[in-house]
Amino acid sequence: MTDEWRGWQEAAEAALYGDEGFYRRPEGPAGHFRTSVHASPLFAAAVARLLVRTAAELGTAQVDLVDMGAGRGELVTGVLAALPAEGGGDLAVRAYAVELAGRPEGLDPRVEWCAEPPPGARGLLFANEWLDNVPLPVAETDAEGVERYVEVRTRDGAERLGAPVTGADAEWLRRWWPSAGPGSRAEIGRPRDEAWAAAVSSLSAGLAVAVDYAHVRGRRPPFGTLTGFRAGREVRPVPDGTCDLTAHVALDACAAAAPGATVRTQREALSALGVTGGRPSLALASADPSAYVRALAAAGEAAELTARGGLGDFGWLEHAVSPSGD
Repeated sequence: MTDEWRGWQEAAEAALYGDEGFYRRPEGPAGHFRTSVHASPLFAAAVARLLVRTAAELGTAQVDLVDMGAGRGELVTGVLAALPAEGGGDLAVRAYAVELAGRPEGLDPRVEWCAEPPPGARGLLFANEWLDNVPLPVAETDAEGVERYVEVRTRDGAERLGAPVTGADAEWLRRWWPSAGPGSRAEIGRPRDEAWAAAVSSLSAGLAVAVDYAHVRGRRPPFGTLTGFRAGREVRPVPDGTCDLTAHVALDACAAAAPGATVRTQREALSALGVTGGRPSLALASADPSAYVRALAAAGEAAELTARGGLGDFGWLEHAVSPSGD
């Protein structure tokens, strides 16, 4: 790492995905933050049901599962384990984990580990908290009202204003994140729009889903959302490879980057997949105390996954991809 001043996109790319980057560390993302995948196996079971539903809509018994930003393969492993119980025991599933870090030891041999999504996949592409880690430029409006790129120093995260924002980035800001005045900041989501459009286009048919922290035009945070995480705590974002660097996703802009989009909350999406936080009947406590305790624990996990002000407010961006000619 150096003291070089760089734009946030370049600095974050090196800090997260470079040879010594954060996402190549042996402990993996789960060593630093907790996602829905880690919160409860109910999440993977819901994705398994979605995979079964997708296969049925495609009219196929052989389906692809593509886990974008797979971490250490936790989600794809959980989905494969849940499939028999979720009605997918007869499905022939080709599973792909898309991740830049090396394949973890002990991963299910059915999972193909790859750096890019396989072209022409037919089935479900699922990206859980992937887009928030796609590096992007940061802009700040100066005292004269000019939007300028924010540059950052690798060593300590110090910032300064650089050149004015121009070209496609400036057009993106005008359309999706207009300036709130001097001192306001914006994260230019164009690289994420392009990354998501490319991921969707890798499917030949099926469903692409991105799940992430989200905001929409008209409710953008005036000072942005860029932050860091290390060992379970939020920290100052410093692009030195020692912490995660993340920013919420303009999912409405990503939705416009590929056809066939819908956006809803995780609470709504999981409810449609049978995940609710309802408590089990007290009658079960008398009839089968062990089953009641298990059901009560599951209800607590479901409540966390769907909680307002928490994971339940995550956005689910869904793109249906029709087979060619349909």
